[in-house]
Amino acid sequence: MAMNNIYLPEITEITKVTEETYDTKTFTCRLADPAKQAAFDYRPGNFFEVSVFGVGEAPFGVSSTPTRKGSFEVTVRAVGSVTRALHARKPGDRVGVRGPLGNSFPVEELKGRDLVIIAGGIGLCPLRSLILNVFDQRQDFGKVTILYGARTPSDLVYRSELAEWEKRDDIKFLVTVDQGDADWKGRVGMVPTLFGEAELRPDGAVALVCGPPVMIRFVILDLERTGFAPGSIITTLERHMKCGVGKCHHCAIGHRYVCQDGPVFTYQQIQKFVEQV
Repeated sequence: MAMNNIYLPEITEITKVTEETYDTKTFTCRLADPAKQAAFDYRPGNFFEVSVFGVGEAPFGVSSTPTRKGSFEVTVRAVGSVTRALHARKPGDRVGVRGPLGNSFPVEELKGRDLVIIAGGIGLCPLRSLILNVFDQRQDFGKVTILYGARTPSDLVYRSELAEWEKRDDIKFLVTVDQGDADWKGRVGMVPTLFGEAELRPDGAVALVCGPPVMIRFVILDLERTGFAPGSIITTLERHMKCGVGKCHHCAIGHRYVCQDGPVFTYQQIQKFVEQV
């Protein structure tokens, strides 16, 4: 169940704040109205417009999974006035939330398929929603490979969860950093350097990618070289989404609105509508 009025923020309580990195925090939230929270639902890939009252609102992809009820999470990097104000909020504080908005990862269509999930930096945040969803319904999916990279070890998000993922025997999880430090004992290199070790096989597989735009661009090129068809590559687009409902035109690409038609697209879709710009 979505919120009744997409223009009116729902009063939402922050119940927990988790520090992920030096500039990134995860906010666990629940709607202040218990009945509304009980009926609240969303899908991996959706986003929310979060309001810090007196400051403004900004869009954030959901980083939790709807298979775990009672709350939802957004992971936020402090880069502007709204995000810095949000970082100053504590458990018990209240914000406004509009959503869920946008489309989602095609979870039902992915069932039975092998999944290759590739994330860079905080691009893992929206993919975490899908990953946890897959974990909770693991029997419904084929082989699952997760490749994650960040600039440095201090930029890796969900560190405690990453350690748990490495121990799982029902997935292949590889992590790398562009530049290590004195304490880093893991892999060093860009995310595509993991492709060989991961032994990617495009037959029957779908690749899902999220990260900085330049990282997405080169990962998609490497996936195509590996044999993945454009229709089997799914990614998310970053645009300056303001209203979230296709009214302000800030996120328009040609005749498409990322906030409504996306933010999740196949690479095949992106190729077609970018050509029309």
